[in-house]
Amino acid sequence: MRLVLSCLIIMLVTKVAMSQNEFQKAFNAPSRPGVQNIRISLSDNQGNSGHLPISIIKGKRKGPVFTIVAGVHGFEYPPIVATQALMKEIDTQKLKGTIIVIPVASLGAFYARTPFISPEDQVNLNNAFPGSPDGSITQKKADFITQNIIAVSDVFLDIHGGDAPEDLLPFICYYNNTKRPTQTAMAKQLCEQSGFQYVVSYGYTIADTDPAKYAFKQAVQDGKTALSIESGKLGNVTKENVDLIKKGVYNMLAVMKMYPGGTGAHPNIVYRNDQSYVKSTVQGIFYPKFKAGDTVKKGDLIGYTTDEFGVLLEEYKAPKDGIILYNLATPPINVNSTVMCISSYEEK
Repeated sequence: MRLVLSCLIIMLVTKVAMSQNEFQKAFNAPSRPGVQNIRISLSDNQGNSGHLPISIIKGKRKGPVFTIVAGVHGFEYPPIVATQALMKEIDTQKLKGTIIVIPVASLGAFYARTPFISPEDQVNLNNAFPGSPDGSITQKKADFITQNIIAVSDVFLDIHGGDAPEDLLPFICYYNNTKRPTQTAMAKQLCEQSGFQYVVSYGYTIADTDPAKYAFKQAVQDGKTALSIESGKLGNVTKENVDLIKKGVYNMLAVMKMYPGGTGAHPNIVYRNDQSYVKSTVQGIFYPKFKAGDTVKKGDLIGYTTDEFGVLLEEYKAPKDGIILYNLATPPINVNSTVMCISSYEEK
């Protein structure tokens, strides 16, 4: 039995190593310009198997490495559709440097139409970083991205949107990591020049040894310039949100002097740096009073939950003045669900 287990472990480790070598071989190949699409095979000891699609787009001249990841949550369709368009549109003759694209990070969730959780192992990829080479398939995927993709990136862009139950105001965000001021300043500049109106910063308090959990937070922890776009809501694909994502990417590539063009900054940037989250403590049927983009005052009734018979279980009030970045917009609500994220600007 021990011999069989040892053989299985060796086979799994060998398979992971071969996948890593496949990416590294493609990434390090000297030929340019060109595009190489690869699939990194992944499997775990629970019987799950799948792959991670990666496109390596090399420009005519050498330069920075700009990584784009979409579909960390498989139900967030606008980032996935926008990324598909970008892969078709990028002209390698005009590109300086390399763009790495993971067009759909959570393929299992995407094809199963499952929000948040990967159906193979019931793990949320955006809660799994830095991952584990010996873990479940989602944890292995996070490990591969950490050890291979983030490791070679100069800029790491993680694109999200409102998942199946979420109404969302489009925004772009970064972590205010005071330990690495150069990378933080660059992330802020890219956000400001992206064309998004709402630029949101988050406090960064974790130590270098703490689990980062989130994809672009892992990149920040690893010393990279990292940021995230949020565009789209309720899983719906609209041209407006897809175009906004594309504009953001092209503007950032222009700032990096990797690709010509770009439309520049939004004429009226709104900064936000202080987020408060309203959570549910019950399970039931939720009724929102506001939508994403609305402004609220401290103490406003922002929603309530009833049981299946319409009996009031819980009311939610705004903890402060601010604008709603995103909120629960569908009736089902569970214990510890995020009812609403309210954002404001505080002098710090």
